[in-house]
Amino acid sequence: MFDRDRIDEVLQTLGKNKLRTALTSFGVFWGIFMLIVMLGSGQGLRNGVTRSFGGNATNAVYMWTQSTTKPYKGLPRGRSFNFLEDDIKAIKDNVPELDVLAPSAQLGGYRGENNVSRGTKTGPFSVRGDFPDNRFIQIFKITSGRYLNELDIKEKRKVCVIGQRVQEILFTKDEDPIGQFIQVNGTYFKVIGAITVEKAGDEAEEKMQTIYIPFSTFQQAFNWGGKIGWFSLTAKPQYAASLVEEKVKKVLAQRHRIAPDDAGAIGSWNSEKEFSKIQGLFSGISALVWVVGIGTLMAGVIGVSNIMLIIVRERTREIGVRRALGATPASIFTQVITESVILTSFAGYFGLIAGVFLMEGINAAIEGQDTGMFYQPGVHLDIALKALGILIVCGALAGIIPARKAVSISPVEALRWE
Repeated sequence: MFDRDRIDEVLQTLGKNKLRTALTSFGVFWGIFMLIVMLGSGQGLRNGVTRSFGGNATNAVYMWTQSTTKPYKGLPRGRSFNFLEDDIKAIKDNVPELDVLAPSAQLGGYRGENNVSRGTKTGPFSVRGDFPDNRFIQIFKITSGRYLNELDIKEKRKVCVIGQRVQEILFTKDEDPIGQFIQVNGTYFKVIGAITVEKAGDEAEEKMQTIYIPFSTFQQAFNWGGKIGWFSLTAKPQYAASLVEEKVKKVLAQRHRIAPDDAGAIGSWNSEKEFSKIQGLFSGISALVWVVGIGTLMAGVIGVSNIMLIIVRERTREIGVRRALGATPASIFTQVITESVILTSFAGYFGLIAGVFLMEGINAAIEGQDTGMFYQPGVHLDIALKALGILIVCGALAGIIPARKAVSISPVEALRWE
């Protein structure tokens, strides 16, 4: 189908009317260009939103206490309660679907800040008591030192891990924080690690300004007793986070004498549900982009089909001569299809390249900048190849009607054509 002589003949035919060929090609060029730009922009939005989850496990559930909303077993509504250290074992024993359980506590409550000092330098930072497993839920990068471990918990060591912002304020640029001491509410803690978060947004900023100390040390140093601020947990890969959420709530409700139908006593946030909603939204956006993009591409392909009909009409006498000299209908049909595929493929290829270059240019321009919900726009190779494949198929389809028209021409009538 694509032998050298045939391609030369196709190029000569298309080159006879350069302006018409260029304008027809532009329709296809613009269709594939817009498809690539829309797909690349959609990917940028998807990356931006997904990046906002980058500092947390996407199947995590967070639980905290609230006031009861219903009376139960002689206890009044509006009762306050706290999660307790004994709840940890009860949850692990009764919820086999649980993967990671990380109790936490924070001075001053959620988003509470405390003055932390080192020498003459001070700053308002969050101070959290955590378990080592927290690193599997609150995902971050350790820039120096290490994170908390089980010995820190068991021996109630006065050590801490600091966020990047804490390091910037309490230490000089070239100073190594590892092994240094900082003061929190009159208690000194040795810095054993420093972390950063590879994500954007308010939550990332909060983690950068947080100091993490062993949970057991936190309880002892700040008189928390057996209280727990909140639970962070994840489900095993084969189970839904919502199933674990439901079972853990049931265990906690029984232990703290909460009515089974009291939905307001234990607050929770399921990141898996939110992540699934967002993924579903972007799947819908992607499908819409493909529909709109292919529609735009089809407009260009229809133009190619119309031009091929005109070309066939102009070459009626030539086709008649070829038929009279023994050319088969299949060779005529193939010739027209080849012209259509080459025209759409060349135009589409340049549209594809232009779209990819534009996305790469935008990506380079915004690299290193905080663009919020738009991050690393671009098109994956498999998507580009799919678009090119669709283009070639469309080119073949565009040539079918003109090709059938060419084959239907009677050699005798064609020789009479003026």
